[in-house]
Amino acid sequence: MRIAVTGSIATDHLMTFPGRIADQLLADRLDHVSLSFLVDTLEIRDGGVAANIAYGLAQLGHRPLLVGAVGADFTPYGQRLSALGVDTSGAHVSRTRHTARFLCTTDPDGNQIASFYPGAMTEATDIDLADVVRRGGGVDLVLIGADDPAAMLRHTRACRAQSIRFAADPSQQLARLGDTKIRELVDGADHLFTNEYEHALLLAKTGWTRADVLRRVGVWVTTLGEKGSRVERADEPVLDVPAVPTAEAADPTGAGDAFRAGYLAALAAGEDTARCAQSGSALAAEALSRIGTQTYTTSPTRLRVLTTAAYGPETPPGGDTA
Repeated sequence: MRIAVTGSIATDHLMTFPGRIADQLLADRLDHVSLSFLVDTLEIRDGGVAANIAYGLAQLGHRPLLVGAVGADFTPYGQRLSALGVDTSGAHVSRTRHTARFLCTTDPDGNQIASFYPGAMTEATDIDLADVVRRGGGVDLVLIGADDPAAMLRHTRACRAQSIRFAADPSQQLARLGDTKIRELVDGADHLFTNEYEHALLLAKTGWTRADVLRRVGVWVTTLGEKGSRVERADEPVLDVPAVPTAEAADPTGAGDAFRAGYLAALAAGEDTARCAQSGSALAAEALSRIGTQTYTTSPTRLRVLTTAAYGPETPPGGDTA
């Protein structure tokens, strides 16, 4: 299975605050917050949701097609991804804007305060996904990740027009998108990915019930942080998959992207949804153990070993997947 990943491509500036962010928030002063955090560390890393997922897929032996908008400063970043096996031919290079920037401060509890500067990402709407896919030799599945909202909608429409399976992963953009646009991004998706908060936000903003969503998508996967993940399909029992324990969570940034890469790699291998979610959790644990979103290393063999150690051997065809 050939997978295209669309979405943000960015440089991450990751900082750690030794105190607790929650302790700095005064309940009776939330209408006028003015905070500055003296951080202990600064890590500058390559990131962006699409690039992070593509990186994970490349680590697992795939050659994903990366689709997004970048600045001229992307050259060394793109060369590194290409050397790892990512097809970067789908990257649109802006003539005037820098590659997007993500700035994030994390405390020891895993709480985060972040800002995102889109930069060149605002030009993602100029990308003709059908043309990129054609030039890239075709794909079997497109993951539509957080990006310029107009680009997300354009890519979704292109998938429908070309009858290409797509996975909806609106992520951070749910907060910005209105109900009509969210419905358009989700309706007909082969998979829908959200975290626990986004799960509730999607229902609140669309006015849909859980059953309404499940009638419109093939599989709804919700990541639950340290609690693992939940997989839902219409007319089937909910499947809860525990997380893979980690000795030390060095940095939660990018764990969700790693989960998606592990899930999609297992999906491409023909695994059932339970094993896909388990593979996602195993790769997320790998990402959690390192600072930065593209600093872990793995392989298909290593991921199988980690997944088997955490969950047991694969379920044989026709066996119980609960």
